[in-house]
Amino acid sequence: MTETRINKFLAEKYNLTRRNADKRIEAGRVFINDRKAVLGDKVKPMDKVELREKIKNDFSYYAYYKPRGLITNKQKRGEKDVADSVNIKGVFPIGRLDKDSEGLILLTNNGRITDRLLNPKYDHDKEYLVRTRTPIKEHQLKVMERGMELEGDLKTQPCKTKYLGEHAFSIILSEGKKHQIRRMCDAFSIAIESLKRICVMNVELGNLKPGQFRKLEGEELKKLLKSLN
Repeated sequence: MTETRINKFLAEKYNLTRRNADKRIEAGRVFINDRKAVLGDKVKPMDKVELREKIKNDFSYYAYYKPRGLITNKQKRGEKDVADSVNIKGVFPIGRLDKDSEGLILLTNNGRITDRLLNPKYDHDKEYLVRTRTPIKEHQLKVMERGMELEGDLKTQPCKTKYLGEHAFSIILSEGKKHQIRRMCDAFSIAIESLKRICVMNVELGNLKPGQFRKLEGEELKKLLKSLN
């Protein structure tokens, strides 16, 4: 049966550093099955672990509409990126959208969720709206759905698509390989007019316009954080 060190358990559950978790254990504020925890304790999944204090944190989370032409993170001197364009102190983007793409980016000052969102071992759905200059066929989308072999020995996972007309479709991916949708379209010689991310997990772009952002809170935030465990 899997056991977890108590400081690691607290750090993950309450968004603490392990050192801060240790301080709370030493102060007698942590209980395992109604027994005061001590440093080095380990807990099992069925154990009742309590931190008998109120935890206050200053983490914040935002949905941001990255405009087309803006890079996600600086790569060259003189370039303007998302952090330069959003007037929110201390936040950074989670994930990337290439310069020619637009749409939803999550912003936060909580670095602990980065791995949960970006690590390939965790599957998180992201939905994109693709408009094309080249007519698309429904059978091409079916091939995308099954998974494709792309140049460079890249194999894509199965995904979901929806045909929206001769020049538009939506696609839901649970992975995020570099330029994946563009490379999938290139395999069929489909020229992309625009590529917009409209959803990350339960968070939707909604009515945001390019450059606008909104704070995530309430049930929307609770559901996001719960999905990230």
